[in-house]
Amino acid sequence: MAMNVGTGKRAPVVPVMNVTPLVDVVLVLLIIFMVVTPLLTKKFWVHTPKQEKQEVEQQELAKDPEPPLVLRVSADKTLTVNGTLVAFEELAPRLRRMFAARDDHIIFFDAANDAPYGFSVEVLDQMRAGGAVTIAALTTPLESPPTAAGAPPPLP
Repeated sequence: MAMNVGTGKRAPVVPVMNVTPLVDVVLVLLIIFMVVTPLLTKKFWVHTPKQEKQEVEQQELAKDPEPPLVLRVSADKTLTVNGTLVAFEELAPRLRRMFAARDDHIIFFDAANDAPYGFSVEVLDQMRAGGAVTIAALTTPLESPPTAAGAPPPLP
């Protein structure tokens, strides 16, 4: 706020409001709103593919020629790929051979709760070195398809 003191001793003091900072702030806010407002009304259209989900019968799952690759790490550092024991040193070359015969490079990883963390991470590195593009962590055990007798086989 500015004040006019006058030139003589008898002139009264008249306060004068300086509105320049107020006008500056209002103009800046006006410019911000002018820039932002068109962006708020802009719409984006996303075309999602239609869901073509088909139910797969359990019998068809049993006939699947390429069951998913599941690597399990047990507490005693034993590695199994789809139930077959694999040594740590031969894991990457073996996975490379397995992925060469498949179209996908997806592998499921399941470690026991008491498996050593460092060893599990080394196994993940070996899986990546073996050509795994997608490594999916299993949080629940996979359901095995029922055998011909009707009872599910035991998980390794």
